[in-house]
This record gives sequence, C-alpha cells and structure tokens, in this order.
Amino acid sequence: MGHLPGGLLRTATPPLTSIRPRPIPWEHLMLDRKPVESWLTDMDGVLVHEGQPVPGAPEFVKRLRTSGKPFLVLTNNSIYTPRDLQARLGRMGLDVPEEAIWSSALATAQFLGEQRPGGTAYVIGEAGLTTALHAVGYVLTDFAPDYVVLGETRTYSFEAITKAIRLINDGARFICTNPDVTGPSMEGALPAAGSVAAMISKATGIEPYFVGKPNPMMMRSALNTINAHSESTAMIGDRMDTDILCGLEAGLETILVLSGISTRAETERYPYRPSRIVDSVADLIDEI
Repeated sequence: MGHLPGGLLRTATPPLTSIRPRPIPWEHLMLDRKPVESWLTDMDGVLVHEGQPVPGAPEFVKRLRTSGKPFLVLTNNSIYTPRDLQARLGRMGLDVPEEAIWSSALATAQFLGEQRPGGTAYVIGEAGLTTALHAVGYVLTDFAPDYVVLGETRTYSFEAITKAIRLINDGARFICTNPDVTGPSMEGALPAAGSVAAMISKATGIEPYFVGKPNPMMMRSALNTINAHSESTAMIGDRMDTDILCGLEAGLETILVLSGISTRAETERYPYRPSRIVDSVADLIDEI
C-alpha cells in the first residue's frame, strides 16, 4: 500500500487473472417470466410410455381439466384422428377431451389450408392426415396435385413412394408432417415419416417442408388454437431435439421430463437448455 498525490491511499489491486466471478446456476439466468396460465404437453414419453400411463399422468390431466386453464396434448404422430387418440388415452385412464389434442396432421392441414386454400394433395398416410385435409377442403388425388404430403403409416408401400417421387419430379411441392426418423412401438423402434422423407429426397433432390416439431409453427398453431400467449405458456416434453427445441424457439417456458427418451446427462450435449428438468409430470401437479 502507498500514497497517491493529495494524500490518497493506494490499495493493492489483485491481478485480473485472480478475479473469478462466482458461477451463476443456469436456471437463474432465465428472464423473469409470467406465471404459467396455459400448458402444452407432448404425449408419448410424457403422459404415456410403452402403452402405459406415466405414473402421475392421470392426476396431472385431471388437475389440468379442473383448473380451467387452457391446455393441449401435442403429438407428431399423424396416424390417428383426435377422436382415435382420445379413445386410446381413455383406455389408459387419461381423460383428455378430443378438442384438447393437437397433432402434426392437424397442424399440416391448417398450414396447407392457409397457404393454398382448396388445394389438392397426394397423401401417403392414414386417417389422421386424410381426415384433417378433407376438413380444410382439400381434394386428395394423384393427378397433378399441388402437394405431396407424407405422414406416418404402418404400411409404407413401394408403389406409393414411387408415385410420390414422380409427382415431386413433375412439380408437386413436398410436405412432411414431421421429421421423426423412428417411432415407438411395443416391439421396438419403427421407421417413421422422417426416414421415408429422406429416401424421397435422395431420389428427387427436393427436401420437404416439415410442419411438426421442432418447427415452431407447430407451437404457434397450438397457441392460436387455445388463444394462449408464449410468455405465459409452458411446454412439457421428453425430447431435447423436438419438444424442448420447439418450445424454446417459440418463446415458451420449457420443462424436460425424464420419463421418456432424453436423460439428464444427455442435456449436456446440446447447445441449449430446458428451463428446468423434472422427473415426471407428477412433479408439476401442485403448480397447476
């Protein structure tokens, strides 16, 4: 310690390399958010897993319904109609209203209805997708369609894929309900729409436009459906690469549950983080 001109004391200054700010937990780096008033939740891995309800999921859904807060159950699976999914969930003790289910098929149909009202499409998919497209006034045809629309089906056929490739080569626009390359089943993983889309893209040189998660359009269409706002909505999911990414890009609070695919350790591999991590939706019941 010495003296500066004017009698001021000179104090020792530690070298910059010795100043180490205390690390701030990543959870505290989030901007202040409004209380959650609306909920979006994935289905597989969050409410159900391998054909069984996740422990606490029936109580979670019941609390959502009695709270009166807007909510939607989201799924990238385009096979089933909302009524089909309502029945399937009901058999597992999950009382989800038909109007509270939002699928990639519905989001795709809404998108096409807005982009090209009254258009035509050649569809590879099942009732969930064809019913949704009919509902927005689309005609399904293999004669010079505006779009080739690829969704999930348990019976992908070589003939249908060949037809899709030729129509795209002839100028049809290529749409896919979601980019998932595999889907769950009781027997193990199944090839999903993303895998078949990759094959068609390889043959045509044309990449599809994916409507479902992680496209934030899926989130925005869901928010619009229940008149919710991103700053007061939470997205619950079990996959970092779809649910969490999609919610993050749409400006939602994101909650990763460990009852499905992604693990706590796996989150460290991604350049983004969920707002928080919980074991399952059972941990969220008291927040509703």
